[in-house]
Amino acid sequence: MATAHDRIDAMVKKYPVMLFMKGNPDQPQCGFSQRVAMVLKDHGKPFASFDVLSDPEIRQGIKEYGQFPTIPQLYVQGELVGGSDIVSEMYISGELQDMLDKATDSE
Repeated sequence: MATAHDRIDAMVKKYPVMLFMKGNPDQPQCGFSQRVAMVLKDHGKPFASFDVLSDPEIRQGIKEYGQFPTIPQLYVQGELVGGSDIVSEMYISGELQDMLDKATDSE
């Protein structure tokens, strides 16, 4: 059976924009996850998500995988962008939109 790290790695590599969050984009289970999901929805391009509350191994594993202690975590083209505060700051500056456009234009 695949380890949590292997499962996370597969998701991060499979999807150009991957969000690990509490809940799902339509029913977030925390305000921070809701904020990042709203930013991504506002951008209008497709993104994948995983509800860490549904799998304790992934919930713990994602913190170790990205060496980032909090959830949500946004990955774009296999790279950790960050959590709610970082994503919000990048969205306001316009930097996030450029990154998302580059990641999703090849689809």
